[in-house]
Amino acid sequence: MERREIEDILAAARVAKAAGVRVALATVVRVRGSAYRREGAKMLIREDGDYVCMLSGGCLEAEVVEVARELIAANTSKVVSYDLSEDAMWGLGIGCGGSVDILIEPLEGNALLESWLGFLERGELAVAAIGLDGFQRVIVHTDGLLEGIADPVIMQSIHSSGLAMMNSLYPRAETKTIETLRHTSEWFFDTCSPAPELLIFGAGHDAIPLAAQAVALGWTVRIVDARTAFLNATRFPNCQLIDARAEELSEKLEVNSRTFAIIMNHHLERDTACLAWIYKQDIAYLGVLGPKMRFEKMRSSAMGNLAQVRNPIGLDIGAESPGEVALAIMAELIAVRRGFKGGLLNGRQGRIHDPV
Repeated sequence: MERREIEDILAAARVAKAAGVRVALATVVRVRGSAYRREGAKMLIREDGDYVCMLSGGCLEAEVVEVARELIAANTSKVVSYDLSEDAMWGLGIGCGGSVDILIEPLEGNALLESWLGFLERGELAVAAIGLDGFQRVIVHTDGLLEGIADPVIMQSIHSSGLAMMNSLYPRAETKTIETLRHTSEWFFDTCSPAPELLIFGAGHDAIPLAAQAVALGWTVRIVDARTAFLNATRFPNCQLIDARAEELSEKLEVNSRTFAIIMNHHLERDTACLAWIYKQDIAYLGVLGPKMRFEKMRSSAMGNLAQVRNPIGLDIGAESPGEVALAIMAELIAVRRGFKGGLLNGRQGRIHDPV
């Protein structure tokens, strides 16, 4: 689930709490076959029937709202299943051939769910495990701390699974079966991670639509340039602006294994200097805008093996204008982050939400 939807849910929860209105959180915990949303999708339902976000293309929401209102009144949690192939059941003719299981949890008196919403609010890396039989909740922190209580043997599995998920570039929510000598149980692992970060070297004209699209998609964006005339909030609203020359990058920049970086200064020396610094860092993605011939000149100037640097960048959609190029680049970044190849969906076999 992406950051903007999370923010909508958190904002609605705050408004409801201030008004004394009880709410429930509905989460897709399992998808079989095809469905509009995948595991981890959420919606927040108020006891008066209002809700934010969606779990389907419109065929489930009214039913989920009614069930959620009953559970809010009883202050109890439940997993409900829906077969989306039964079009006649809904009378809408928009079933998608699969089925979904949805966990509905009232927020009132649920301290660990409140704690989990705090992680979502802060955008901190963590994993929550929810037992789908007794609705126990355990939160795995980045330092390995476990919040919540379950069977000690199960806690070991939760701990190892949670840490493994947090170490992936794009943690995906999923339901797992945990087997012990005494019994088998199903646990839904929900994920929370910081917003993805895009680091752009160069504040030129074509960086404007790229930064704007990234911000609109919920990414954190930093722009690095020493040209103060270009580096301003009017051109790059909601972005962090870093005035730095190439020799100041180590002093003024911090990156990590989740950073996506693009070099687009449109100045060969500046681009080469930025490349010579950034390619040595442990980051998720490094791309250089421009033709191959220009990149080859940079390769001959920069030291080291640059085989992992991407050039040209962007999906092959025939982009020409700055806006189209930005769209192609963001599509590639999303595909890389989620482990997809970025090809056409037409003709693809299997679930479209699963990486190939």
